[in-house]
Amino acid sequence: MSEQNVTDRPSRIGAVVGFGLDPHRPAKERRVWYRRRGSLLALVVAAILAVTVVTDLPQHTSRAAAIAQENSVVQAINTDAGSCTFSVGEAFRLYHDAQSPSLAASNRMRIPGLLRDDQAACSFTNNDIFNLSGIETPGSAPGRELSQAVTTVTTWTTSDALAAIIAIETLVDRPAPTAKAKALATLDKAERYAAEDRAKLHAEIDTANRLLHAHIAYPKLPVLPQGS
Repeated sequence: MSEQNVTDRPSRIGAVVGFGLDPHRPAKERRVWYRRRGSLLALVVAAILAVTVVTDLPQHTSRAAAIAQENSVVQAINTDAGSCTFSVGEAFRLYHDAQSPSLAASNRMRIPGLLRDDQAACSFTNNDIFNLSGIETPGSAPGRELSQAVTTVTTWTTSDALAAIIAIETLVDRPAPTAKAKALATLDKAERYAAEDRAKLHAEIDTANRLLHAHIAYPKLPVLPQGS
């Protein structure tokens, strides 16, 4: 009901006087500014915009905090890639042992099963490798280099190391000459790619260190033997 309607109907005024309203108050008295709906909405919108602007501003991170973030990423890489780096080293040791004529038959029989475990450790069937590929990195310039490092280590594990292990599995099975030659070529290629990706990883960490003026350690990737 509008205030004009109230003033036009004195009988209705009498009905509300008993509730404490003053019938002599000017009908079109202006409300205090902070009780006006329009003013309140304007204040709410202004407050929301202010919060949005503040949260969108770049947040300053201290150098010490940034270094701590970068180190935590490297630690996560080492943790998630650890089972694969161990397994690929074991695969080469098993390959070496399999070539020894003095290896006991009982131990030789165990090699294929152990290699299957090593292969699984360097594939996405291993939850650690899945976690490795999803490591989050800071959005800073050094963080972007570490993001590339995460990708490089993922490639090293699921492509280079995995290919080397699969080739070794074929070789310890004493394949025919043609299959053996193909497996040796695959192993040689995997070893070269692993060395290249390891060097690429180090370059990425070096760039992050220069940007951050820090000395972050390299993720722990072993050097695979070449010309096996």
